[in-house]
Amino acid sequence: MKPFLPLFVFVDACGWEIVKNRPFAQTLAPVRRSLRSVFGYSSACVPSILSGRWPVDHYNWCYFVYDPAHSPFRSLRPLRWLPRALTSRRIFRRQLSRLLKVHLKFRGYFDLYNIPFEHISLFDFSEKKNPLQPGGMNRGPNIFDHLQERGIAWHVSDPTAGERPNLDALLAEISRERIDFAFLYWPDLDGLLHRVGNTSPEVPAKLDAYEPWLAELMARAREHYQEVRLTIFSDHGMANCDQLLDLRARVEPLGLRMGVDYAVVYDSTMARFWFFNERARGLVVECLQQIPEGRIVPDAELEELGALFPDRHFGQTIFLADEGVLIVPSHMGERPIRAMHGYHPDAPHSYASLLTNYADVPPGVTAIPHVYQLMTAQAERAFQLNRSAAARPSGERDLPVGHVPERNHANV
Repeated sequence: MKPFLPLFVFVDACGWEIVKNRPFAQTLAPVRRSLRSVFGYSSACVPSILSGRWPVDHYNWCYFVYDPAHSPFRSLRPLRWLPRALTSRRIFRRQLSRLLKVHLKFRGYFDLYNIPFEHISLFDFSEKKNPLQPGGMNRGPNIFDHLQERGIAWHVSDPTAGERPNLDALLAEISRERIDFAFLYWPDLDGLLHRVGNTSPEVPAKLDAYEPWLAELMARAREHYQEVRLTIFSDHGMANCDQLLDLRARVEPLGLRMGVDYAVVYDSTMARFWFFNERARGLVVECLQQIPEGRIVPDAELEELGALFPDRHFGQTIFLADEGVLIVPSHMGERPIRAMHGYHPDAPHSYASLLTNYADVPPGVTAIPHVYQLMTAQAERAFQLNRSAAARPSGERDLPVGHVPERNHANV
């Protein structure tokens, strides 16, 4: 047996409000606390977890940004002449996204969502690399860069393979005793919550389905490692959407021209504006200030949240909806969904969860970027203990093992 293995199990959207009063993983991971999320969607949360830094530092925040000079989507503009009955269909967008991802050699998560083809060439896509790989951040290193630099053998999930196949792949690596660190990713709870909301009986049923998998994982790990540290964590929670906001219907009557006076991306819970003249800025800001379902986030607050970008790359004015308000139709979708994330990090259902089988979690671990501290510290400990205790065959090296993953979780 090898001395030590840290297991980090990422359950997407398993928020604190979802688990705090439920017995999920109570036996295996009895030490529990909430974690403040970061402002943004999974496109911001996951890179923050993997790098230990905030969006302004790693430069991963929202997917679509106004940048016509670098837009890779110019070839799609002729599609604006096709009937919207076709081009707005989810199956059409999904298939086109898959083809385009291959053509553009994007390696991270990619989806065209509902950006109109009339305006698609105004925008660039910000996540061209895969955050679950070394070199996968827009700026700076992530945990996998650290592991690679230190020569620490790791396993990481491939979300496109499905949750159970990913568990089986990790179980096989544990049996071989080749790894000193494991990152297991389960994304399906996120999609379920988007579809049914956080009070549906399907949610505890899904959590119950994870329980025997976690028990199987721990049992296998304890057969091959003397000490196993289990960390179950999430990136955010999920709020039920009980109110709809048609923000586009408020802005378009102002008589401004998209791409001439302003540009905007309507996300599911926020709208991000770029202005090309002061008249446009004044009209839009005045309009947004009259909307009771949300507010403009001031720069001082964005700075505190680690999301004030000096170059305004992700938007000059950020309008944020109140928790439970869904912007629809939006560039993320034309139809309502039952629940959403991406609200203010201090909204009750935004908080993530941290569940462990060890009590010495530092008190300073209070936000999702701090999970990186746990990962690096435990990976280093495993490397040192396992290298010194177990004699390896001559010539064997500590090389990373596992899959080259792509994130495939819902991020609308």
